[in-house]
Amino acid sequence: MRKRLITPIAESIRTRGERWLDVERMAVVEVTSEDKDFPVESAFVSGDAPGWRAAAAGSQTIRLVFDHPQRLRCIFLVFEETETERMQEFVLRWSPDGGSSLREIVRQQWNFSPPETIREVEEYQVELSNVTMLELFIKPNISGGVARASLKNLSLS
Repeated sequence: MRKRLITPIAESIRTRGERWLDVERMAVVEVTSEDKDFPVESAFVSGDAPGWRAAAAGSQTIRLVFDHPQRLRCIFLVFEETETERMQEFVLRWSPDGGSSLREIVRQQWNFSPPETIREVEEYQVELSNVTMLELFIKPNISGGVARASLKNLSLS
């Protein structure tokens, strides 16, 4: 048998040939709260940035309001939780008219159970045109316990 060892590629830096959008230059980011040590802009950079974390417990929203309508083909999300066992739910929505109408892309639940299960990676292949707003709503603990929402990475192409 022939074999060779290869270096694993971290999922947070996977590109699959995608040309990621420069969200920082293309949109205004609206957020319900942020921890000063985990600002929302760190969720939109590649590499090992700390990501975003809410300043307070409870449901949170991150909204991207694009300067010009965008075409989206891929939405890549990474969530990490290294401390608290919890079940999270998030809803990803988009709007073609600045938020007057919202269209749901996905609603997803995930169980974090540190130290074994600390990372949720989601990749959605979509065909969305004229996107003026993208909204991520996070309910960090659907059973009602105290937890702060966080997002390691959000990339769009």
